[in-house]
Amino acid sequence: MSHFAATPYDPVIVRGDEAEHLPEIGHHLLADAGATDGALSAHRIRLARGADGAVPHRHDHSSELFFVVDGALDLLVGTEIVVARPGDFLVVPPHCDHAFRAHPDSTADALIVITPGIDRFDYLRHVARIRRGEADRNSLLCEQDRYDTHFVAGTKW
Repeated sequence: MSHFAATPYDPVIVRGDEAEHLPEIGHHLLADAGATDGALSAHRIRLARGADGAVPHRHDHSSELFFVVDGALDLLVGTEIVVARPGDFLVVPPHCDHAFRAHPDSTADALIVITPGIDRFDYLRHVARIRRGEADRNSLLCEQDRYDTHFVAGTKW
């Protein structure tokens, strides 16, 4: 007789064409921490050739996973810049400075997973508002602890 432990949350399925899209930053929102009982947060990025992704930052409580689906993604990891290509997988541990952008000669398509999860979709929506000119970049400074996204100054990027 088989016994299965009760799952802490219902299975999550997000159809690609139904995911919320933030075109200003190339993000497709898949599952926030609330949908996974804090297990993870996931979104997909599709960046134009050479487009910026995220400025240097760190997470104090979560690891960030990158899986490149297509194109090339430049990733600042600590003090090194790594070029990730299709099929490449990278996990950035907590407290490690990092940033990402599409490689200058390529577009980039990647899955990003943060674990344990933190509700970050409102953060990404806020970044989209900044890109549209509807909010000031400094407006995120007071939200760094809330989203476990701490900006890093003085990093060569």
